[in-house]
Amino acid sequence: MNRPEKSSKIRKICVYCGSGPGTDPAFVQAARDFGKVLAENNIGLVFGGGAVGIMGELAAAVTKHNGQVNGIIPEFLMAREHALQQTQGLIVTRDMHERKRRMFEMADAFVALPGGVGTLEEIVEQMTWAQLGRHKKPILLANIKGFWQPLCALLDHMKALEFIRGDLSFDLLVADKVADILPMLHNAAMAVPDDAKKLTPEEAEKL
Repeated sequence: MNRPEKSSKIRKICVYCGSGPGTDPAFVQAARDFGKVLAENNIGLVFGGGAVGIMGELAAAVTKHNGQVNGIIPEFLMAREHALQQTQGLIVTRDMHERKRRMFEMADAFVALPGGVGTLEEIVEQMTWAQLGRHKKPILLANIKGFWQPLCALLDHMKALEFIRGDLSFDLLVADKVADILPMLHNAAMAVPDDAKKLTPEEAEKL
């Protein structure tokens, strides 16, 4: 695996994904493969902090290959999602809002692996923030086995009906293969000035 150039702006990636494994083994395998890719490229993982489901497999793969893992979990989910204590930096927050803000602050890009309503809500929130001009960090759907195709179709539908138009448009990356994720993120990140990636705590509170 080739390591990224020193000029790369991707140092940590926030990955949203399911607290369950799903019914298709390809989803768990994608998490393991992506975890390995992150570790081998010296890119830290920022994730929801749970040890179960796809998120647990992802974090375990990063750790297995000597990568850096930062889990961020609200206190009320510590038991339910079996907080992964083996991470280098487990951060326990007061609530979901603080968790999301910390995730945003630590990450240089966002990736959504297969998951449920929580995963959907988190990645759509990043799309909304980008749409409102609050940041330009790369956002990518890992479309494993076509998992995110219904969402892509819905977004196309919104564009066709001009609910997403003009200044409301935003860049969304879609990768069908794990191997394509990092190259796509790197290319997108190189075009983003550093000041466009920042969101102050005050701005986050307003959102």
